[in-house]
Amino acid sequence: MNPLLRSLIALVVASVTFTSAFAQDIKGDAKAGEKKNAMCLGCHSIVGYQASFPEVHKVPMIAGQGEKYIISALNAYKKGERKHPTMRGIAVSLKDQDMADLAAYFSALGVDAKAKPLEKVGGGTSAGEALVAKGACASCHGENLSKPIDPSYPMIAGQHNDYLYVALKSYKAEANAQVGRGNAIMGGVAKQFTNAELKELANYVGSLPGALKTVPESRFR
Repeated sequence: MNPLLRSLIALVVASVTFTSAFAQDIKGDAKAGEKKNAMCLGCHSIVGYQASFPEVHKVPMIAGQGEKYIISALNAYKKGERKHPTMRGIAVSLKDQDMADLAAYFSALGVDAKAKPLEKVGGGTSAGEALVAKGACASCHGENLSKPIDPSYPMIAGQHNDYLYVALKSYKAEANAQVGRGNAIMGGVAKQFTNAELKELANYVGSLPGALKTVPESRFR
């Protein structure tokens, strides 16, 4: 991995740790989150649902995703660090407590405490595995890309590969009012690769066994 990128990762991780140590956490209430999730269900609770912006792709699975990451992502949309008109429109309507409640709900949704530990191998290609190593993805997303080193980072193993591809490309976008994600670490990683390599990488990550899932609303199960 590029030494500059390695230093940047260490600096950002230290900054996140330092900040979180002094931040006052708002405790989320999963039951309250279940009552506030109406705006989320139309996309994230329909198995196989596809979005058409900025291109056709499956919306990400968020059931079982880390609580702190969900809050971090919503705040990024709210601040405009992640450019997505629909998600920004939703995020700006949420207060900190709303985000915490929704995060508590989705992080526990569909989680089976008795489930066996995830296997450490998946499908994909050796080329994809090499790209993951080159991008040092495990440095942040952890073992098998399912145990993030910081709770504000996402689990990505088993996530929809087409969503991962769109997300990775968005970190390369510049001077676009509608598309793009502002993150120094991910920008540095994504810009190392061509779009063809990002697709290969996304396909590999999506092939790994993961804990993420789409859980239909109870009345439709």
